[in-house]
Amino acid sequence: MKIGTDTEPRHWHDQLDAASGNRLNALRAAVLGANDGIVSTAGIVMGVAGATSDRSALLIAGVAGLVAGAMSMGTGEYVSVSTQRDSERSILRFEAAELAAMPETEQRELARMYEAKGLDTDLAAQVAAQLTQHDALAAHADIEFGIDPDALTNPWHAAWASMISFTLGALLPLFCVLLVPAGARIAVTVLAVAVALALTGFISARLSLSPRLRAIARNVLGGMLAMGVTYAIGSFVGSFIGGIA
Repeated sequence: MKIGTDTEPRHWHDQLDAASGNRLNALRAAVLGANDGIVSTAGIVMGVAGATSDRSALLIAGVAGLVAGAMSMGTGEYVSVSTQRDSERSILRFEAAELAAMPETEQRELARMYEAKGLDTDLAAQVAAQLTQHDALAAHADIEFGIDPDALTNPWHAAWASMISFTLGALLPLFCVLLVPAGARIAVTVLAVAVALALTGFISARLSLSPRLRAIARNVLGGMLAMGVTYAIGSFVGSFIGGIA
């Protein structure tokens, strides 16, 4: 993000996507869903690939993991965001009741909050009075709880974004394992997953304005560790079962 000067003003936040809070929430869910789809499905198919090279077994395990994961992610996001929205609505309801029951007390409380932020007593009282006259509930919700009554989170956006992105992310390791010849299956899957995780790490860093290299490294190393562990366990279980048989 580039920052300007007094002669050429440029605010870093003006360079952000002008998306609404709901759109940003859906983007967050989409990135997390894609990342989880890649890692979890790669872990499943790699674990099975460590035990057997049978394509039918790999297909069954991969599809089952994809469907279960997508449904779990979508349901989880819906429940989580719905709980958040219910909490926000309850807060707004209680605050509206207080404003109706004791408007003068609430206005004095608003003035004290602005005074605590650095305004002098008279100016804080004027600001509180004007904001109360304009939209008392929005003013209190913003300064007390950081809530915008006109932009509550939408659980359906997050749920669908998470479910669809999980499915798309899961298809990558599944196709790699199924379509690549057995001799190159592991290497190609690991490489493809590493590239995909690097991409989701880059996108998540960009959305959160955090250092990109750190996010990419964390994402790739975590995914590689998950695949390595499940492959090793799958190989051990496969050898154990083969020995018993």
